Amino acid sequence: MKQRNFPDPELMPPPIKGSDEGSFAHSSVAVRLGVIAKRVIAENDFTPEIVENLEKLIQEIPYGLVRPLQDTHSPDLAAWTSYLEPFQNCNWLEIPWYFAEAYFYRRILEATHYFQPGRWQAVDPFEYQKNLGLSTAIDAIAALSNFVNNAIQDIHPNKTYLKELIYFDLWGNRADMSLWPAGEVEQNRVESEREKSYILADDTSKVADRIASFSSTRIDFIIDNAGFELIGDLCIADFLLTTNAAGTVYFHLKAHPTFVSDATIKDVIYTTEFLAKSSDRDVKAFALRLKNYIANNRLKLREHLFWTSPLPLWEMPDTIVNDLARSHLIFLKGDANYRRSMGDRHWPFTTPYGDIVSYFPAPLVALRTLKSELAAGLQTAQIEMLNHQDPDWLTNGQWGVIQFVDRS
Repeated sequence: MKQRNFPDPELMPPPIKGSDEGSFAHSSVAVRLGVIAKRVIAENDFTPEIVENLEKLIQEIPYGLVRPLQDTHSPDLAAWTSYLEPFQNCNWLEIPWYFAEAYFYRRILEATHYFQPGRWQAVDPFEYQKNLGLSTAIDAIAALSNFVNNAIQDIHPNKTYLKELIYFDLWGNRADMSLWPAGEVEQNRVESEREKSYILADDTSKVADRIASFSSTRIDFIIDNAGFELIGDLCIADFLLTTNAAGTVYFHLKAHPTFVSDATIKDVIYTTEFLAKSSDRDVKAFALRLKNYIANNRLKLREHLFWTSPLPLWEMPDTIVNDLARSHLIFLKGDANYRRSMGDRHWPFTTPYGDIVSYFPAPLVALRTLKSELAAGLQTAQIEMLNHQDPDWLTNGQWGVIQFVDRS
């Protein structure tokens, strides 16, 4: 394994905090977290005790002091006790933003007794939203299934198809038909080109070239969201496995629900079952391949409590690092994982992304739509243009990056 290069603590910028007045982080902590907790109450049939727990949590934010977790049977209690120790006597706005969010979602699990012993099945408080992301995207799923069924006809990975699948996976959480509206080939081409103009750093061709040289390799995904976005991840996995670019694909998933839509192993299984029940021939064929790959251990589903921790990714435990070092390529999905890869800190936007994530033990491609006030690898002229053209470019989800960091 190559030597890991960690960011220099002396040069590391400060973390993003909710105390940054007027920032997206401030409104996210002060307003959005409470809205999410209220939605959890509305979308679940909880007991009065659990509702009261959640209402107390809402009242705590943002000026109440963070406290240790109290669900004594949880597997991560000791770890969270350690995480919280430096922030005693701090309120929600005074702790790092990513930490505050991870802590909030963990507190929801505490409030809903997710880890209570003796329960035969833990209740995912965000299940309604995840399932809605699938049920409202049936037409898009059918169109994408048709596309991937055509893409796997060659015995070797077709780079044109692969690049389109990568573009789709970037924008997948929009759950729309903009890339492949059924029966409108010319509209497909126009919309696809328009979407590409919103990609601020695009290494897709480099990624496709690298994958085209693979044969029965190992490829890993650090997964972000369930719902329709997960369909995009599964499409790429299907493409890689069926064309034999990958012998094995690993999905690294959350050990428990968090960040509303983040995917767990249970979500992947539910998604494949949902697809298998479709009356659409293309969707059923896609689902059958996925189920076979899971059953035959070619699509491996892995979970770890680190993925739900508040730590930056450069603090990955050695067990994860040594495992990822066996990969030929790692897909890092989504805004939250991207934030963790940068420690959710105020890096200058022109800082090369590869300089920050050089601690990864294998080649990395980050697929991220911008939904938070941090960025890397951009040009000064780009930043000036964006500030003038779209003042909310960092947070409105309209812009994206596909950044490849080669460790070979």
